[in-house]
Amino acid sequence: MTRDRGIPNRRNRKPSSRPSQRAPIDKSSAQAVKERPQPEAKPERMAIVLDRFHKARKWLFSDWRALIALSLAVTGSATALSLAFLFKLPAVPNCPSIFWPLASASLRIHCAEIAAGKRTTKDLLEAIELVKTLPPDHPLYDETKRLIELWAQEILDLGEEAFQNGKLGDAIETANKVPKIGSAYTQVEGKIKRWKSIWSSAESLYRKAEDALRKEDWRSALTEAGRLLSIDNRFWQTTKYQELSNKITATREDITKLAKAKNLIESGGLQNFQEAIKLVSSIGNQSYVYQKAQEVLADAGQKMLDLAEAALDRRDLTTALDVIKQIPAAANLQKEVEDFEVLANAMGRVWNGSPEDYDAAIAQAQKIAAGRPFHNKAQQLIARWRTEKGEMAQLDRARQLSQSNRPEDLQAAIEAASQVSSSNPKSKEAQQIIDRITSDIQNQEDRPLIDQADQIANRGDANSLQQAIDILSRISSRRALGGEAADKRREYASQLQSIRDRERTLSQPSPSPSADPTVQNQENTSAEQILQDARSIAGGGTVDSVAEAIRRADAVSIASPMRPEAQSLINEWSQQLLQTAMSQASADPAGAIAIAQRIPLGTPAHDQAQTLIPLWQQGLRR
Repeated sequence: MTRDRGIPNRRNRKPSSRPSQRAPIDKSSAQAVKERPQPEAKPERMAIVLDRFHKARKWLFSDWRALIALSLAVTGSATALSLAFLFKLPAVPNCPSIFWPLASASLRIHCAEIAAGKRTTKDLLEAIELVKTLPPDHPLYDETKRLIELWAQEILDLGEEAFQNGKLGDAIETANKVPKIGSAYTQVEGKIKRWKSIWSSAESLYRKAEDALRKEDWRSALTEAGRLLSIDNRFWQTTKYQELSNKITATREDITKLAKAKNLIESGGLQNFQEAIKLVSSIGNQSYVYQKAQEVLADAGQKMLDLAEAALDRRDLTTALDVIKQIPAAANLQKEVEDFEVLANAMGRVWNGSPEDYDAAIAQAQKIAAGRPFHNKAQQLIARWRTEKGEMAQLDRARQLSQSNRPEDLQAAIEAASQVSSSNPKSKEAQQIIDRITSDIQNQEDRPLIDQADQIANRGDANSLQQAIDILSRISSRRALGGEAADKRREYASQLQSIRDRERTLSQPSPSPSADPTVQNQENTSAEQILQDARSIAGGGTVDSVAEAIRRADAVSIASPMRPEAQSLINEWSQQLLQTAMSQASADPAGAIAIAQRIPLGTPAHDQAQTLIPLWQQGLRR
């Protein structure tokens, strides 16, 4: 340190050859050396300590307050030590290590109480086992008897607690462990019976609620759940009630989804089906309505399959395939979808109509093996396509023959086209060929008859008109010119009726204004008599009697007030003749024609009869 302060090291100092010169001394360094503390001597310290000790001893023995304080401290310490030894508790016995055959009764009771304090069935039974061996003459026998009764009741209470916590099996097992001594054992059977009864009632209510949920009757389920609150069991009143309430809430939501899905399915349409499937698919497999949800899902899938089939019937292959691909796997229609797709593509080939397309379609349909959902339909289509393939050859032949003007070729064309079935994709074309050829043939056959009838009717007399009507009656209403012939027939019938009405009017004298009322009354009486006679004759029920009744009623003058009644009877009896003719037309066409020809002109039945007569005549020609 002196080196740092610029003081030369005297030990290493060497004599210098130069003249000695004193180096200047730094004043600050000199002052620091001067103020540095010097260590005290050890004898002086000991003297100070001894001096202080003598002073304290002198003060202690000279001051009475210090002596009293010292005495109290010593006395208190001794007293505390004595009390600690006096009240020190004996060591707690180690019950598990005790050899019980040599243990005292008090020790047994002590260890039994320790075990019973754990309040478990096992420990309570162990406590009872420890004390139940005391003989009746033992001074502690009454105490042990009381403890056994208490602990047995605690075991039964533990069973009740287990029952209230929802552990029926544990409760019964615990109750059966109650020792067969004391009053607690007499309660065991009743307790177990009560527990089982309560549990059975609760389970019954729970099952009823579940059954109601499966039937989608959540209101009844809610009622049954409410009855759980009256069950004398905490577990059923709380845990199971809440569990059932949650299930009812969830099932109610699922029921709402099902109802909405059903409405969407009933509304129809691909979009509605898809939305219904989405709703039903959200119902989990733990739901009480899961099975019904699967049924609704299958129904939606089937409706989509029907929708695809309808599109296929319209020959809309693209839509059919698009719909079928959107059927979910959950609908359990995978095989149906696969088969439908195969058949749809096959039918698309058939629509082209060429023999090669039919062969390709048949080959595709044959891929659907036996046991598949669409196997039977595939076999039906294969048989139909083979038939249609042959029909296509007949249609080609009909096309060629229809170009000819020869009657025999045209008839052959009709026969060839008639062999094309209605299920054939080309059936419409075949029918058009038939209709066109038939119309041409019928026009050639019936046009001369219409022209002939027109020429005869132009004469204007009653006989000519009747003859024209008879000629037109040969043309059936179902033939190409049937409508035209019927119109002309009605026209000529109207003209004929007018002529006959005029003839009747001219044949009867006109009533004079000054005519005698008695004469008019006589004419009315005569008309009534005529109608009465006609009714009597018609009552015979035969064709001849009815025809005669018509003739009699037609004798009533047109000017007579009784003519409307007479005309009504004529129309009624004419209809009766028509019904008779129609009833025997199949067995006796000639007889039916004869009856129909007796129906008078101008009645509604006459027009119908004239339409049917040509048909019956065709039956005669066959």
